[in-house]
Amino acid sequence: MKSSFIKIMVAAVMLLSTSINAQIKNAKTETVKVYGNCGMCKTTIEKTGSIKKIAKVDWNQETQMATLTYDTSVTNQDEILKRIALVGYDSDKFLAPDDVYNNLHGCCQYDRVAKVPVKEDNKTTASSEDHSNHNHSEMITTEVQKDNQLKVIFDNYFLLKDALISSDGTKTALASKELLTAINTVKMDKIEMDAHMVWMKVVDQLKEDAEHISDTKDIKHQRDHFTSLSKDMYTLIKAVKYETPVYFQFCPMYNDGKGANWLSKENAVKNPYYGSMMLSCGKTVETIK
Repeated sequence: MKSSFIKIMVAAVMLLSTSINAQIKNAKTETVKVYGNCGMCKTTIEKTGSIKKIAKVDWNQETQMATLTYDTSVTNQDEILKRIALVGYDSDKFLAPDDVYNNLHGCCQYDRVAKVPVKEDNKTTASSEDHSNHNHSEMITTEVQKDNQLKVIFDNYFLLKDALISSDGTKTALASKELLTAINTVKMDKIEMDAHMVWMKVVDQLKEDAEHISDTKDIKHQRDHFTSLSKDMYTLIKAVKYETPVYFQFCPMYNDGKGANWLSKENAVKNPYYGSMMLSCGKTVETIK
């Protein structure tokens, strides 16, 4: 009787696993250590790490092992573990921010194991001769890409904004196509942890708006989507910051008097929603530094 019960339970677990994998395309399953204590931890870890039809996390309270099943074409282990770390739970790859860990409920504050994050530039060399053979330009390029991949997004946004100021639908479509390319080439696992969650929230809508703007030369349609695009770009730039001050500006006339915002590198107002018709209509409502 006991043997039959065990077989039924094993079959049920296998069926559940098959069901999860069927929902997630290109499914890959991995097991990793995620630190936590209680049922509250389990709920938070699983809810934060899971995304419908993209990723599923199952955390075992006794072993502190998390089973990750995810769509390899959309996400990866690092992205899932970063999200979990951002809500207070360490893994062997990513440490939660100290202030977030300290704000966990008392029963959730697990014993932290001191870990040093691995960095690309901390490679051990056997000798000075070996070090001399490193490709320094390649190492520098890697660091620049890590730091600047979101800056490229902002730079292309500003070019798109300037094209709208000129009321040139063709130029605007081309600029938006470049923006879309920049968005699609971002490597999410290279984004710093504090910006990662924001990027995950806005990236799909950024792509959708950029696609709409690039697929038409109708300036009215382009400007309508620029409104939504600018809203998400504002959310992103607040989390990431730009190398110079950025001005968040507002036009009270657009959208039947409801108004619309945009970002600019210049404090002087040049309205992308009306161009030369009402070039100076609007004002700076915030300076982002």
